[in-house]
Amino acid sequence: MTNMRNIAIIAHVDHGKTTLVDAMLKQTGTFRENQEVATCVMDSGDLEKERGITILAKCTSVVRGDTRINIVDTPGHADFGGEVERILSMVDGVVLLVDAAEGPMPQTKFVLSKALRIGLKPIVLINKIDRGDARPDEVINEIFDLFIALEASDAQLDFPVLYASGRAGWSVKDLKDEKTNLDPLFETILSYVDAPDVDKDAPFSMLATILNSDPYLGRILTGRIYSGRARVGIPIKAINLKGEIVEQGRMTKLLSFQGIKRVPITEAEAGDIICIAGLEHASVADTIGELSVNTPIASTPVDPPTMAITIAVNDSPLAGKEGSKVTSRLIAERLFAEAESNVAISVKETDGKDAFEVGGRGELQLGVLIETMRREGFEVSVSRPRVLFKQDPDTGARLEPVEEVVVDVDEQYTGVVVEKVSLRKGEMVDMRPSGGGKTRIIFHVPARGLIGYQSEFLTDTRGTGIMNRLFHGYAPYKGDIPGRRNGALISTDAGEAVAYAIWQLQERGMMFINPQDKVYEGMIVGEHSRDNDLEINVLKNKQLTNIRTTSKDEAIRLVPPLLMTLEQMISYIQDDELVEVTPKSLRLRKRFLDANERKRMSRESKREAS
Repeated sequence: MTNMRNIAIIAHVDHGKTTLVDAMLKQTGTFRENQEVATCVMDSGDLEKERGITILAKCTSVVRGDTRINIVDTPGHADFGGEVERILSMVDGVVLLVDAAEGPMPQTKFVLSKALRIGLKPIVLINKIDRGDARPDEVINEIFDLFIALEASDAQLDFPVLYASGRAGWSVKDLKDEKTNLDPLFETILSYVDAPDVDKDAPFSMLATILNSDPYLGRILTGRIYSGRARVGIPIKAINLKGEIVEQGRMTKLLSFQGIKRVPITEAEAGDIICIAGLEHASVADTIGELSVNTPIASTPVDPPTMAITIAVNDSPLAGKEGSKVTSRLIAERLFAEAESNVAISVKETDGKDAFEVGGRGELQLGVLIETMRREGFEVSVSRPRVLFKQDPDTGARLEPVEEVVVDVDEQYTGVVVEKVSLRKGEMVDMRPSGGGKTRIIFHVPARGLIGYQSEFLTDTRGTGIMNRLFHGYAPYKGDIPGRRNGALISTDAGEAVAYAIWQLQERGMMFINPQDKVYEGMIVGEHSRDNDLEINVLKNKQLTNIRTTSKDEAIRLVPPLLMTLEQMISYIQDDELVEVTPKSLRLRKRFLDANERKRMSRESKREAS
């Protein structure tokens, strides 16, 4: 089949990309009539299904008439933005999906700017048009304004617009048209997106864009063939962006996409998106080609990590009781394997050897890695995230990563949000009403100022605010940012928490534990209502006497504990605290469990600071 189109579907998180791809697969006969298919079939990982987000870019292919359409479903969350930039180099057109109510959002702007910069012409699809609060006309105007702000060319500004409901499986060019299927979308893709412009007679070369591993085939590199033909058995080499040879070998396995499956093929030609296996060292952004190819294909370098955490062996008194993988050797193997396939993550050993510094793009990306390891049976302890500073090559000044934060809040909460963000050294760039009694505020905030702010933001806005963030660049160091104001409630003994003790201690602050939860000395069981740490005994039982009075028999009424997610815990802790992660439990603890050792280390750190 020589007719081919390569497209990417780009959008902000939760605007319906993956659901739309589901409908496209069903309507092109990819699945049998009687085949039972899960929704969001492209989100194949457990975490992707639970969180409702796409974490890894994935390819699929549908056949429409005599044309094969290769479709790439891309992540919409900023932490996985590195995936998106590279994906766009594989395609000749993009479908820009925008929610009919929310309109263009930060990730829409981020991905669209990359697409416009490399000359791609977008098809605009207003999705979820059947929402009760849909406002298609205003959204189209906002999209047009965004195109102009991103300096789109005249050809790019002349974009076709379709309206769709991915969940219901229909698209139309005019809202008065009959809403039956996705034919209008397919017709627009075939007529508007150009076929690949490639040289099929030149030597074979392709750009590796996605790297993953398979238990049977080993390392698999996915990318687009830029020239020539790929054949099983031909000698090939991989060169990096500098033109240096990474390795040489043979094309042992060649795969193509049919629906959601990878199927073996013997030959593929320029313009197609394929997977190859058999190379041990080649990675994302490398050019793979015949031995005569010496010039690398231009590619986006992988963004450097902006944040790091330390993942170490779990050394708490409860270590090894809930997980099966607890040794530093197993943790090291798992982390280095992750760095091998996920190029946005960096891993290096620390001086202690039992701990590893893991760098990534944000709290969500690092949280996803730890949650995945937890489900595989690992027990680890995790430190507070810290941002990675750079040095200005000219002045030697310290530079820190800055995020662009877009906040949508009800008007009555704008004051508290502006105040809290300014305390975190954020600068307000824009503020305007966004309709429906809401205000959209744009800030530039140091990345370290946003650590732990999400939960505080939701509290301040009574759960109604929406905050989206995007890496903006590096800027001079902004100075100290105040951290968590409240101290910790720390257990003094080991055992099972008692309801009576928790009840008596509730006035001291918010609890993190339930009765009968296992605790140990040095474990954080709550947040103190004051700014200092307080050691408490949550194992103390009621003293039994033979005197009966109404006051003695007062009913125990417990306030429900504050239960945090993994990401919330990681961003909540201070530098002297850790999160203990096991397959069954998440616990907060002090780095040094013994109270005397904590006092000694505190004195030493104060002495060093002075």
